Amino acid sequence: MYVKKLPEQPEYYGVTTTMNVLKGKWKPCLLESIHAGIRRPSELLRSIPEATLRVLNLQLKELEELNIVYKKIYPQVPPKVEYYLTEWGERLIPVITQMEQWGMDYSKQEVAHCEVKTS
Repeated sequence: MYVKKLPEQPEYYGVTTTMNVLKGKWKPCLLESIHAGIRRPSELLRSIPEATLRVLNLQLKELEELNIVYKKIYPQVPPKVEYYLTEWGERLIPVITQMEQWGMDYSKQEVAHCEVKTS
């Protein structure tokens, strides 16, 4: 995995770091799903039908490397794998929730703004 070096901008460093961790089309959805109790790769894929298994696996691997999720492999046949949030992953949930709320509020404002312009 290529890790981009962050520029030294103390006033934006925290935001930049957070955005780099969440960068990826399905990472916030994966984290919310795992937080909600959806743990197995096949269940995660069903919870995000627009995503491919390959992309989900890549993003789960990145989140694991960043210590946001951990992967538990059960010693059984057939193999069983589950994902759990680490403490850092749990701390991201309120951030994602706030981002989601902001996005919904902003979208409503944008729709209202467009309706006024076209009228």
